[in-house]
Amino acid sequence: MPTRRTVIATAGTAALVAGLPGAGWAEGAAPIATTKHGRVRGAVDQGIKVFKGVRYGADTSTRRFQPAVAPEAWTEVRDALEYGAASPQKSEEPNQSEDCLFLNVWTPELRDGGKRPVMVYVHGGAHANGSGSSPLYDGVALCKRGDVVVVTLNHRLNVFGYNGLGQLLSPHGGGAYGASGSVGNLDLLLALRWVRDNIAEFGGDPGNVMVFGQSGGGAKLVTLMAMPSAAGLYHKVITMSGQHVTAMGPQHAALRMRVFLDRLGLTPERAGELAAVPTAKLVEALSMDDPIEKGGITFWSVMDHDTLPRHPFVPDAPAESAHIPMIIGNTHDEARAFTAGDARNFSLTWDTVAAKLAPEFVVDLNAQYVVDWYRRQFPQMSPVDVFFAAATCGRSRPGHLIQAQERARLGDKTWMYQLDFGSPVDPKLGAYHSFDIALAFDNCHQPTSKTGTGPEARAVAAKMSETFIAFARTGNPNSAAIPEWKPYDLQTRPTMVFDVETRSVDDPRAEERKLFQVAPFLKQGT
Repeated sequence: MPTRRTVIATAGTAALVAGLPGAGWAEGAAPIATTKHGRVRGAVDQGIKVFKGVRYGADTSTRRFQPAVAPEAWTEVRDALEYGAASPQKSEEPNQSEDCLFLNVWTPELRDGGKRPVMVYVHGGAHANGSGSSPLYDGVALCKRGDVVVVTLNHRLNVFGYNGLGQLLSPHGGGAYGASGSVGNLDLLLALRWVRDNIAEFGGDPGNVMVFGQSGGGAKLVTLMAMPSAAGLYHKVITMSGQHVTAMGPQHAALRMRVFLDRLGLTPERAGELAAVPTAKLVEALSMDDPIEKGGITFWSVMDHDTLPRHPFVPDAPAESAHIPMIIGNTHDEARAFTAGDARNFSLTWDTVAAKLAPEFVVDLNAQYVVDWYRRQFPQMSPVDVFFAAATCGRSRPGHLIQAQERARLGDKTWMYQLDFGSPVDPKLGAYHSFDIALAFDNCHQPTSKTGTGPEARAVAAKMSETFIAFARTGNPNSAAIPEWKPYDLQTRPTMVFDVETRSVDDPRAEERKLFQVAPFLKQGT
């Protein structure tokens, strides 16, 4: 997905130079909040109090591949004016460090007993890249629109947060590295405990916490729903294109860790030496090929029979989180985020489309059969149209449908949406994977947004952000901003289609759903 870039606020505790980005932070005295670990000094942006780079966990470099711990308390007032470091990763994300357990808070007011809904966002980038510092995640607009508290965060990624070391060193479970396949998710739980213990100081309600995330962020949240240790730390969930139904199996996690060790010149018997390998060398090794599937080596949540005792949505939705209201979302043109950059995909013919389409599938269907089916079913479609539609439905849609279906079997606390509104700035991308982020945050104006700031984009953003806020507040997404939105069921499959004319549609793309559901879906990397 698109690379996340950190926006660093100019340091300072009082006024900023007028005319610079973020000059609104010059408003009023610098706010100071007291957390259980110490006091932090923030800034004010358009009337919203902002605290960036607040430490929620200790430096993980001394506990590499192990569960993080809370930070030591401090006595001075610490500046919280700049985003904290991101996890080490193979991307252009600046300011990377194993000392990366930081979060950011936006709030209308401090310690006023406001008991505002808390919206905690987990960033995407698979389980490999990204941070909570993208301008698209800026919380000012949501706070102003809905009187909520917004939190974003960083946590450990790729091999630092998810690996099979525990499977190699602790085959019977336990031990220092027994949870190595889930420490990135355990970081999220540490952050949620920080929210529980501190958010009242920031005007939030610790008993009303909604977690939401896009792509890999949504996938991590789906995984939390199957982790017993996450119980009680969140009260609503929104996943945006987070279509994981399976985690990485323990044997595949062990195999990947073996080849990663080999790349570093280590044997499994010397795996304990990983704790002393320089960070940069571990990141460099991430460039190796995966031993099981196409592409680079995969590290993400491991089903270890303990911290993660089961796959998130296989064989069913986890019963322990059935009471948690959930929204499951996807975009109409998900796959264009990964395929529209290749100009050849816009000049496909009926003779070439199947060969280009086949590698995009994550379900095992014959690509020529699929192309022929589309030609019969949708004769108005061109080869290019078929390529992008089938790439999305055969790659990026099946997991969302499985999640919604399995949740529907447990009750009526699940809603599903599809974003049809496409980019006016870059029409060839359509409603691509990650396009809903700026709309949900009401951040059309932010750098890297491809929504534009025209009236249609702002109208869709208003509908989406109002819906997310309503869900955060009550656990029901319905509000005056949208038509009636019924919970997902297996008979009618109601889906809210966000567009210039937002509407509820029963079972959108039904025929395509049926086509691709004849083949089993396992998330790549399982």
